[in-house]
Amino acid sequence: MRLELDSTQLKPTPGHPGQKVRMSANLDERNAGGYSVAYGRDDIYFPVYVTAALAAIFLTAAWITGAIWWLGLAVAAAGFTYYNIPLLETGRPTIGANQYGIFIQAFGLLRWRAIDRIDLVETAERAMTVHELQIVLNAPLGSALVTDWRKQPSYRALMRLPWRMDHKGVVRVNLEPFDQPADVIHRTFLRMWRYYRS
Repeated sequence: MRLELDSTQLKPTPGHPGQKVRMSANLDERNAGGYSVAYGRDDIYFPVYVTAALAAIFLTAAWITGAIWWLGLAVAAAGFTYYNIPLLETGRPTIGANQYGIFIQAFGLLRWRAIDRIDLVETAERAMTVHELQIVLNAPLGSALVTDWRKQPSYRALMRLPWRMDHKGVVRVNLEPFDQPADVIHRTFLRMWRYYRS
């Protein structure tokens, strides 16, 4: 998607008459520029590789023995692997920010002025603490998005998303799987939000 800005709609500064300037940028999380965070490669993603191997083993067992229940186990293991494949895309920016706003993979680019608050919330789950970035909007989602990336290719339709949205319109991003600490991501987003909103 291309974004075009027409500076003739901007208020000219004294001594500089308004002129028509076209500025375009391909907006995609891979080339959005600015600050970006990707999934980190860690031992926590080892189960994705294990379940992929188990799916292959179960499929082979189903083929050799002819027992259908091995096929059920193979489908379950393959489904888990398929759902978690995005965790293995460590070089691809998943969330980040640039001069236009905050971008989230498979969601879009939220403009700075449409963001009311950016909070870091800690939640205790089982034996660990989960950090969640909550982006509170002050505008409807349709006008808050500079570009919408929610429509994904069909092969990615059932894969893990880095975001979820609650009924109040708060965008939530779990920060645990990323390659930078949660407080660093939150502080950077806050600093950029304050700078670009002013």
